[in-house]
Amino acid sequence: MGTNSHIILTNKPKDVTSFRSLGSIKRHVDKKVGHAGTLDKFAHGLMIVLTGSTTKLNQLFSTLDKTYVATIRFGEETSTLDVEGEVIETAPIPDLDKIEKAIKENFLGRIMQAPPAYSAIHIDGKRAYKLARSGQEVEMPKREISIYSFEIISYNNRDLVCKIRVSKGTYIRSIARDLALSCNSRGHLVDLVRTSIGPFKLEEAVSTENSISISNGLNKTDEYLKRLDSVSIYKIDDKHLFDLANGRKPSYDILQAITVKSDARYAAIYSNDDILRCVLKIEEDLTISKILCQINPCFDRN
Repeated sequence: MGTNSHIILTNKPKDVTSFRSLGSIKRHVDKKVGHAGTLDKFAHGLMIVLTGSTTKLNQLFSTLDKTYVATIRFGEETSTLDVEGEVIETAPIPDLDKIEKAIKENFLGRIMQAPPAYSAIHIDGKRAYKLARSGQEVEMPKREISIYSFEIISYNNRDLVCKIRVSKGTYIRSIARDLALSCNSRGHLVDLVRTSIGPFKLEEAVSTENSISISNGLNKTDEYLKRLDSVSIYKIDDKHLFDLANGRKPSYDILQAITVKSDARYAAIYSNDDILRCVLKIEEDLTISKILCQINPCFDRN
């Protein structure tokens, strides 16, 4: 709670798990660390990291759309659908016209997608990747996802570089597999970089390799919250800060609206000195249902 609570945009390097990439933040910022959306070990790019009490804000970020630049290799499918797996199937390599036609017809809008067998999804109470590693055949149930845009950047008659913007829960590895299959080929990912999550861009991210770069990414929590369409901005009189810090939910009518966004169901609460104090959950009937997190609580009575 308090000064160690931050939202940090980080650039996860290749060949490091999402969990391990947080090690330096745990050492330099706070032991309590989470992130809003994992990246596969071979992938790199933007991760939203939450420390201290902001780990309770995951729900504000996990539903945001994501943009990736992916390199799909045609002609070979691997066990993991990425560069780390073993080749299990080969097939002819399609021409660009065939790929473009398949994208236009089958990979835009809402589609049904089966996640990779090597994923963290639970199947009968067990992680799918653990079942796959043990040699069991895993039937992954399909679920609806959305592909908002699919732009081809280049194609060298084997590797397709493309930019894809997708909804929560979309597996780019599955897109690589399914696109290749729709072209009567096989495919897997050889590179994947996440370039944006909602309004947040990779260019803003900091390296987690040293404390100096990490410190450059701190103290931007209120700036990032203000970008979210799901968060409205309010002020509260100082006389209510003590009650708020001690977990007493305020009534909506004592909040002073600064920026109210349509359909926003969360409220960032500031004191009169413009310090971000907490984030609240607001219901449709404008009742405060929960204090999600305390960021800079005030325990002094005014």
